[in-house]
Amino acid sequence: MNDPVVAARRSRAIRLHRGLSAIWDTPPGLPRLAAVNHTIVGRRFMLTALAFFAAAGLLAMLIRTQLAVPTNDFLGPDAYNQIVTVHGTVMMFLFAIPFIEGLAIYLLPKLLGARDLAFPRLSAFGYWCYLIGGTTVLGSIAFGAAPDGGWFMYAPLSTKPYSPGIGADVWLLGITFVEVSAIAAAVEIAVTILKVRAPGMSLSRMPILAWYLLVTAIMILGGFPPLILGSILLETERAFGWPFFSPERGGDPLLWQHLFWLFGHPEVYIIFVPAAGVISTVLPVFARRPIVGYSWVVAAVVALGFLSFGLWVHHMFATGLPRLSLGFFSAASLLVTVPTAVQIFAWLATLAKGRPVLSLPMLYILGFFFVFVAGGLTGVMVAIVPFDEQVHDTHFVVAHLHYVLIGGFVLPAIAGVYYWLPQISGRVPVFGLGKTAFWLIFAGFNLTFLVMHWTGLLGMPRRVFTYEEGLGWHLPNLISSFGAFLLTAGFALVALDLFLQLRHGKSFRRNPWGAGTLEWAMPTPPAPYNFASLPHVSDRDPLHAEPALPECLAAGEGYLGRVHEGRMETLVVSMVEGKPEQILLLPNQDYTPLWTALSLAVFFGAMLAGLYWLAPAGLVLTLVFAWRWAASGAMRDDPPIEDAGRGVSLPLHLAAPRPPAWWGMVFLLLADAILFGSLAFGAIYLATFAPGWPATAPWEPASAAALAAAIALALAGLAGPAAMGANRRAGIARGAMRDALLALCAAGSLGALAALAWLAWALDPTAHAHGAVAGALLAYAGFHALIGLLTSAFALRGSLAGLVSDVRRTPVEVAAMWQAYTAATGLLALVLALYAPEALR
Repeated sequence: MNDPVVAARRSRAIRLHRGLSAIWDTPPGLPRLAAVNHTIVGRRFMLTALAFFAAAGLLAMLIRTQLAVPTNDFLGPDAYNQIVTVHGTVMMFLFAIPFIEGLAIYLLPKLLGARDLAFPRLSAFGYWCYLIGGTTVLGSIAFGAAPDGGWFMYAPLSTKPYSPGIGADVWLLGITFVEVSAIAAAVEIAVTILKVRAPGMSLSRMPILAWYLLVTAIMILGGFPPLILGSILLETERAFGWPFFSPERGGDPLLWQHLFWLFGHPEVYIIFVPAAGVISTVLPVFARRPIVGYSWVVAAVVALGFLSFGLWVHHMFATGLPRLSLGFFSAASLLVTVPTAVQIFAWLATLAKGRPVLSLPMLYILGFFFVFVAGGLTGVMVAIVPFDEQVHDTHFVVAHLHYVLIGGFVLPAIAGVYYWLPQISGRVPVFGLGKTAFWLIFAGFNLTFLVMHWTGLLGMPRRVFTYEEGLGWHLPNLISSFGAFLLTAGFALVALDLFLQLRHGKSFRRNPWGAGTLEWAMPTPPAPYNFASLPHVSDRDPLHAEPALPECLAAGEGYLGRVHEGRMETLVVSMVEGKPEQILLLPNQDYTPLWTALSLAVFFGAMLAGLYWLAPAGLVLTLVFAWRWAASGAMRDDPPIEDAGRGVSLPLHLAAPRPPAWWGMVFLLLADAILFGSLAFGAIYLATFAPGWPATAPWEPASAAALAAAIALALAGLAGPAAMGANRRAGIARGAMRDALLALCAAGSLGALAALAWLAWALDPTAHAHGAVAGALLAYAGFHALIGLLTSAFALRGSLAGLVSDVRRTPVEVAAMWQAYTAATGLLALVLALYAPEALR
């Protein structure tokens, strides 16, 4: 009796699959360069990160070969310094965080019950920035032009007098290019988690991994801007002689350490938090019960992200800072163990209350417990100031770092790869090499780095390329080197096992682990559209609550179960409750992200080559492609409300209030505000602590120019929100008023640019750090005024062309937000540049 029903459902599923695949598929060949689908982009991120990981592993083998015996001449000091620097840089910037980003880009829509991310082209743009910047940094070692100042590039060693080659420039420009990718991914992840979910998926029903990735994204937005600023300032000093870090001209090398570690310590948790999210996702599946204390774990990870920003001086205990401040940061370093312990005890309780199955992913998670807890204990040790002063810059710190990062990231990452590879490939392993690989990795790792604690306690400094006989360092170094090769053999065996699984693994239909999350509700490998129709979620584990959900979705019985006008679409929901709000139209293949990244590469490449006259051309090209990007998809008429399925009618996102683009601008401005806060911190720090600051300003600013700049910034900042308000009013004069106010915004931005240039004309930023800081503040205000001019002109052009209305108002709202932000920060920058140093002195 049910056979005709089942057959009809299957027929609908096949027709829907064929129709959606024709729209969503990315053809092979050259069109793959235009791919923006999250599945393709996420896989690219992860594979590229693993390639960088393999390269960094080979560099590590060279390091351990050099240190295996005393007075070894396998590597000279210059080559050794380059290899150590590139190894650390690749591991921290080109492997760990990009792999996290790739995993998030690949998994999030599948976990959240969506078809793609909020901004698919932004992810593709981020990947190309990552690939170009990362290849530049790693490839430099083949030409002997690699950076050699350590992965943290401390000033003054990295300044021009002490690093005259281009190695430091490769690091500063290449890593900044990669950080553009990280900011893009963070905005993408945050907006997707908060707005692009399945209907019914409230914040309290989100998969716990989504919480971890949301905290990670916000930490990236808060942690990366200080380093981006520091890199810009240091490159400006190297290229143009602005002395931010030169004490003989009023700078201070410690400013670099502050800016770097404002990024560097949160980065440790940026790496750990998503790995902990993998554990909180995978461990309950094999414990055969939901995680214990879901709400406590979420609160703990939020607290961990917050506390991580108060620990940066943890890395500066030996720099001579006041003892009182060291005590505060030491206490904060100990406090951060509390939210970490909450998560660990929740995992242990889940195992104790469940029925654990010792699968291969669980084996790596158990290895994580041992290694990470040991690393945490040594972290408590170095958080104590007297002990840290004894082991600072020794191999003890190197060992602690690797225990935390390999234990806290690599082992959970391997567990996650083995857990989700069947979802990616549609195959499960059949050869069982993973267990042998685990024991090689576990034994090799502890043999390498447990012994390294001993080497550090014996006084061996880090970053020395050789050592003499008779210091007691030979035997532990030899043991560490042997362990490193054992560790490498384990990683090689993992790579072989994964390759064999991809090529010869056993096929399955879906959900081999019996998991309850939505990524297992689709056939594997997944279709490019993920879900033929979107689910309504009523439980944290939808597949456990509704076992028949996959078949229902495949037959089009959820939301958007249709093929409509060749469109790619998913849903936007309310942030807290998950109520459907909008239909989000998604872009198809597009070369614009690639061209935009290549244009930005022209700017970075010109700076690296010293062709400073060419660098502005790269920025202009970038802005041209960004304009084209923003202009695509606009509509000349207000679209009607559409049926989204299950009795729900929704507007398209182009005609809805606060679409994802609005939220993207909010998070972008958050990162921008933190960058400006870092610049203000630098100005106040130098004025307060740096030696030799003059009592008077380094130039006599034209009061008329300062007043004109302030008026122009304020005018644009007020006109933007006024244009937004005029756009919402009824009446036939609405369009004319809106256009006039947008024109006023553009005029104010142009006037601010002219006045700021007038102010900067008489400034000598090379004579003293005061002038350099003032120049940086004026440049910040000027750049934002330029972008304000472009956003206002874009909105005005759209309005005049009929692309803006009272419902299609996103261009006006974005311009208004930018102008208000630019006015606030620009006025504050003027105050800091003109008056703050004298007031502080």
